[in-house]
Amino acid sequence: MGRQHTYRTTVRWTGDTGSGYRGYGRAHDVLSEGKPTLAASADPAFRGDPERWNPEEFLLASLSQCHMLTYLSVCAREGVTVTGYEDAATGTMEETAGYSGRFTEVVLRPVVTVADAGMVERARSAHHDAHQACFIANSVNFPVRHEPTVRVG
Repeated sequence: MGRQHTYRTTVRWTGDTGSGYRGYGRAHDVLSEGKPTLAASADPAFRGDPERWNPEEFLLASLSQCHMLTYLSVCAREGVTVTGYEDAATGTMEETAGYSGRFTEVVLRPVVTVADAGMVERARSAHHDAHQACFIANSVNFPVRHEPTVRVG
């Protein structure tokens, strides 16, 4: 068995207005010891505050971050010098009957800049290796696709 890691967060809500579903506050804070508090809410489609992060965005950001960090690790081990990385990820969630829903797909669109042209092919193929190793992508039950662009800078 491999190493085991434990993570802790606190979600704190104080939005009781005594007025039922339509009136209670969706705003809450996400805390983890020693880190800045994240202002969160529901998606605006579910009466949330559009100026706060929502769980769907957190999930999408987690997939994007995990892929990037794993990708950079793969590239470093393979001798690919990455000088820039930006991902404009999108996720699709469908509502289902019974006040439920699920993500059906996430598409990561990383734009990677590498140090020289000889690294482009390995930089492209490293996305596959990163996807196979990404902790978060290995934990979800929907497809996570990649549409990478590799540039020489």
